[in-house]
Amino acid sequence: MRRAVPILALWFALPAGFAAAQEPELPPILKVRNYLPHMTRPEVEDLLTRTDMVIFPVGALEQHGTHLPIGTDYLNGVERAKRIAQRADVLVAPILLPGQSPYHMEFAGTVTLSSTLVQEVYVESAKSLMRHGFKRFLVLNAHGGNRAITTFIVDRINQETEGIAVDLNAASGPFMVRDPEPHPTPTPAVLDRHGGTGETSRSLYLIPELVDMDAVEVAQVTMPAHLEAILPEVLAGDPTALAVFLAEGLKDESTGKGTSAAQMSTTGVWGERDPAEASVERGRNMAEAAVDAAVAFIERWNELRPPGTGR
Repeated sequence: MRRAVPILALWFALPAGFAAAQEPELPPILKVRNYLPHMTRPEVEDLLTRTDMVIFPVGALEQHGTHLPIGTDYLNGVERAKRIAQRADVLVAPILLPGQSPYHMEFAGTVTLSSTLVQEVYVESAKSLMRHGFKRFLVLNAHGGNRAITTFIVDRINQETEGIAVDLNAASGPFMVRDPEPHPTPTPAVLDRHGGTGETSRSLYLIPELVDMDAVEVAQVTMPAHLEAILPEVLAGDPTALAVFLAEGLKDESTGKGTSAAQMSTTGVWGERDPAEASVERGRNMAEAAVDAAVAFIERWNELRPPGTGR
């Protein structure tokens, strides 16, 4: 009977360099200034001598059609926060990847958490950072489905802790001084939301290596008749129609509204415009406008309340 050659002996008998050749080549991790996962303890302590401000990017892990990554919201939010932190001394603390996305669960890859769990994690994380000396928190929401959650996070920090929090998206709005979505030529008004040309444009600028434009598919969108009937008013800019439309649109299949992502879209994109119409230029303009506005808000907040003042 032949004896089996031990696996370890076979390994050492392989040609030199064979094992290394089997290891995938991964890109290096480049250190980013003021980005908490990359920082050492002394670097955090040094930052605390200059600022008491933290950005919490709040994103999601959810399907974005056939051409954008599952992490689109999380990654775009973090990339925007990083850019803010290169121009304003603030700590970027990405706490959670997933958010609240139950209406995308029929598509593979989506991860959703309950609203109470998401807000609890961020409030507890804020308390941790307060113990080290951080005082002010900018909540940067990068996923529309988190809007109510981030409002509650801000309110809980302000009502229950020594910290001070603002919704960065809302607070920096008055500092937006240029059109974030210029269209050189008029385009017909069509539904163009989740995974559409705007989100694809931002991704082409912020996370271009993860966008697969060759995989773009134009979605076939259907919706309940009463929502279809008010869609022209939504596209015309009627704020009441938009509020009513979004109150029912994109909701969990279990609600019975018939408006989950899979029930309304063949690809998961909630829009009828071709995502291939997206552009890096538009994405750059949108991202830079948001970063400029956030930096202007932070600078003004520091004027009104310099770091270290107050209790």
